[in-house]
Amino acid sequence: QELAPMRLYTLSKRHFVLVFVVFFVCFGLTVFIGIAGKDVLRPFNLSSPPLSTYNQQLWLTCVVELDQHDVSLKKNVTMTVKVLGVVKDGSTPYVNNQVHNRTRLLSCAQKCTEIIVAHLGYLNYTQYNIFVNFEDLNKLTYTIQNITFTWKTYNPNFSQVEIWFRFVFVVLTFMVTCLFAHSLRKFSMRDWGIEQKWMSILLPLLLLYNDPFFPLSFLVNSWFPGMLDDLFQSLFLCALLLFWLCVYHGIRVQGERKCLTFYLPKFFIVGLLWLASVTLGIWQTVNEVHDPTYQYRVDTGNFQGMKIFFLVVATTYILYLLFLIVRACSELRNMPYVDLRLKFLTALTFVVLIISIVILYLPEFLSFYGLLNFYLYTLAFVYSPSKNALYESQLKDNPAFSMLNDSDDDVIYGSDYEEMPLQNGQAIRAKYKEESDSD
Repeated sequence: QELAPMRLYTLSKRHFVLVFVVFFVCFGLTVFIGIAGKDVLRPFNLSSPPLSTYNQQLWLTCVVELDQHDVSLKKNVTMTVKVLGVVKDGSTPYVNNQVHNRTRLLSCAQKCTEIIVAHLGYLNYTQYNIFVNFEDLNKLTYTIQNITFTWKTYNPNFSQVEIWFRFVFVVLTFMVTCLFAHSLRKFSMRDWGIEQKWMSILLPLLLLYNDPFFPLSFLVNSWFPGMLDDLFQSLFLCALLLFWLCVYHGIRVQGERKCLTFYLPKFFIVGLLWLASVTLGIWQTVNEVHDPTYQYRVDTGNFQGMKIFFLVVATTYILYLLFLIVRACSELRNMPYVDLRLKFLTALTFVVLIISIVILYLPEFLSFYGLLNFYLYTLAFVYSPSKNALYESQLKDNPAFSMLNDSDDDVIYGSDYEEMPLQNGQAIRAKYKEESDSD
């Protein structure tokens, strides 16, 4: 089967270096923007300041200070919390009439760790009052010197940067999607390579990942826009995981890829990951809406089974992906073009995964968006056909067929014998060559 040529085949070593340099420069710009708006959480001590939707969320934390600083202490303390919201006219209606009881671990080693008292995922009121009572602190063997409460919320300036940041990527993704589709318009869809087919799926999902509806979070006082954003993110990330499985397997399996044997196992594994992530997200949102003191990282009792299930499925996915990568690299390492496709995708993906791990330990929220966007833009560039693709020789996706009777020079530079039948190809070619020499 003849496939639409990829720009990847025409890139020289200098072009590959340039592609990676452009990728890192563009990603570096997003890191710089993230550092410029690094003051994501602004602390407000003791009392809630006036709030707007640009503050996005609100946390109340506390730190217990003991009179002895070299104390090692771990003790469960019970707190009761009641949340009141102040509207614009100054009245103070109840956010909910329930008084919430929570148990938190007080851990001290020279300094006590911060305790999260309450978290509001979206803001309905212009100000909040939270009443907190600790029932077990008076039973401590150490004297409490002070309890410091701190309000934390998003910097409104950061929220404005985030709106523009996402809007720019929505526009860029739309343009890249249109350009990629335009570059393949002259080729039949059945002639697209597996990478090109997947890019036609991932780019529209990347548009949803950037969330064109994100500004609704600041216009509507509801949890729905936030949950919609989480749904789009999980959908794109799971599609990306499925893309890696299908490409590393599909590049080795040519011809018809059956649904039951090829796609179903991959959809099953990734589908379980998606289902687990969506379930955890919905569970957390519903609990936080009804109980501002709920914290999934602290109240892990209901999450243990789901966390174990997610880790088992994630481990299965990683082992399966590593198996496909090793097998593809070992079987196709001597095949031109196919080997190039494997090396490029593996190298770029490895770089992106390493950067992603680093970002997880840094407060660079916007950098992760930039990283995935530029990763997809780079893939779209190298997988799109070059301008002269129609005038170049068509490359075949099955190297075992195209190179059975061809030398390496023929495969790379083309051959006059490409249309010869497979049977007795060597004999016909030898006869043709002798006639040419005699002439």
